[in-house]
Amino acid sequence: MERLGIGIIGCGNISSAYLKAMASFPILDIRGIADLNRGLADQRAAEFNVPAREISELLADPAIEIIVNLTVPKAHVAVAMQALEAGKHTYSEKPLGIDFAEGKKLADFAAARNLRIGAAPDTFLGGSHQTAREIIDSGALGQPVGGTATFMCPGHERWHPNPDFYYEIGGGPMLDMGPYYITDLVNLLGPVAQVAGFAVAPRKERVITSEPRNGERIPVHVPTHVAGVMAFRNGAVVQIGMSFDVAGHKHVPLEIYGTEGTLIVPDPNHFGGQVEFLRKGGAFEPRETTEPYADGNYRSLGVADMAHAIRSNRPHRANGSLALHVLEVMEAFHKAAETGTTVHITTETERPAPLSESLIDDRIGR
Repeated sequence: MERLGIGIIGCGNISSAYLKAMASFPILDIRGIADLNRGLADQRAAEFNVPAREISELLADPAIEIIVNLTVPKAHVAVAMQALEAGKHTYSEKPLGIDFAEGKKLADFAAARNLRIGAAPDTFLGGSHQTAREIIDSGALGQPVGGTATFMCPGHERWHPNPDFYYEIGGGPMLDMGPYYITDLVNLLGPVAQVAGFAVAPRKERVITSEPRNGERIPVHVPTHVAGVMAFRNGAVVQIGMSFDVAGHKHVPLEIYGTEGTLIVPDPNHFGGQVEFLRKGGAFEPRETTEPYADGNYRSLGVADMAHAIRSNRPHRANGSLALHVLEVMEAFHKAAETGTTVHITTETERPAPLSESLIDDRIGR
């Protein structure tokens, strides 16, 4: 299959994972990377043996078909709009935008130009999550009834060198970590119908304990502890907790409950992990993961799938409809907290097609 030209904008912390993983996918041809900080782009270019270029060059290059947008959340939509205006498909880091209104504007802009948008996370395509999906689709769980989704930590200022954006508008635990959990839940259960929730910010500033800014104080502009409930269109009701304020906990990342059993799903921030299944009346048993992409960090799998989809003229899995739906759900928790009401979700999306074969073989994934 003909390779597809990729241009990367944004050379921050996450770019290394993308650049490393992209080497796994023959269809991806990295034509250049760029950043407003040219020195950072040069550093990544030397590290991964790819050309550093200006943003304007990437947008003007006819050999580049997809712009991979790895900027900070508040720049996601602006950079993606530039890419679309230049006639490029675009794939962004999560979240799609910092609020639903700008995400919808981006989706409408892309549709009007017959261009594709995609967005992380793509971890739901990992082998463990596809194995969990297979168990649900087989009917072994019975009728889905509910579940729990939990991410709780003391905050990202412990490890990230520049954690400011996690506490700015567009950040916080729901918009930062929520995409992994909610996207995987939509993959497993389908779209969300309603949301109820509460959100608080116990501290108005945080102290950085990572280097090189250890001891510096940064302001908090978003809720840092969010708890709520999602009612899915299939009838399942899932509790969720996302926090940057918890010292430690004993919850597993995801549990799905059905009339015939319970499913333990591993951390949706990773592609692999142990899936466990309990049949009613039995005990939890590990399930072997036979699907691909469970043995490493494949960030850019969504980009590779998008490239194959463009070449094969089929829908891509980490698509704009899915990302926009997840963004609306995440924003709904904050709306529910502010208004004290249940928020109805307006967007429709479909569960992405299962991924059971490797995209490394260019004949696969069509």
